[in-house]
Amino acid sequence: MPYADVNGQHLYYEDTGGDGPVVVFSHGLMMDHEMFAPQVAALRDRYRCITWDERGHGLTASDELPPFTYYDSADDLAALLDYLGVEEAVLAGMSQGGFLSLRCALTHPDIVRGLVMIDSQAGPELAEKMPAYTQMIDTFVNKGLTPELGNAIAFIILGQNFAQAEEWKEKWRGFKPVNIMGTFQALASRDDITERLPEIDKPTLIVHGDADVAIPLERARVMEEKLPNAHLAVIPGAGHAANLSHPEPVNQALAAFLENVYA
Repeated sequence: MPYADVNGQHLYYEDTGGDGPVVVFSHGLMMDHEMFAPQVAALRDRYRCITWDERGHGLTASDELPPFTYYDSADDLAALLDYLGVEEAVLAGMSQGGFLSLRCALTHPDIVRGLVMIDSQAGPELAEKMPAYTQMIDTFVNKGLTPELGNAIAFIILGQNFAQAEEWKEKWRGFKPVNIMGTFQALASRDDITERLPEIDKPTLIVHGDADVAIPLERARVMEEKLPNAHLAVIPGAGHAANLSHPEPVNQALAAFLENVYA
């Protein structure tokens, strides 16, 4: 299996290869590289698509996870691209993947051709949501993925009646407490970079489901307003993982954006 030993990490990645323009996909909390299968399938004939598992997730996860921030994850991404010989890429991130992609654009702007923010935000978690999230994590760590908790997480991330929900629940059952706690701590303690968005002048596509219960659509509109070169595509009926639940409209918006960015 392909791993990159970079930035003190042992990162799993997948790379379609080729000489085409590069798009690198960064997943959300509790997810992994496979969440972008619909996008890779749609784009791989024209673009070099790279997916990877972030710290504490998927095939990158291990028995240890020292405290980290999304700036560390941004450094991971930059180091991975350097390892793969990629000088410039469009960074496409869903939720947490967007958090690290924005920070990568701030700290490694030279490698960023453009940004795609899928159901993400620049601000911290809404304060009113944190007690419920903390309780869910405590239950996960102490009792495992109970049926009730699995259904709740699936609803938040995947939306109502998502066909492959059971496949993701099976992945979540394999999460180790150290990774559950460590990745949640990174999410819960991240800084607010809303006022730094005007520093990012890269072309940006913001994709957001209008039924996202994790991050309200208003947060996407804030990014569109503050980023100098951003466009918002609202996906009707989509929840937090719009690229999974509604791949067709997301792929259409993504393909049009990439065509313009790499014109």
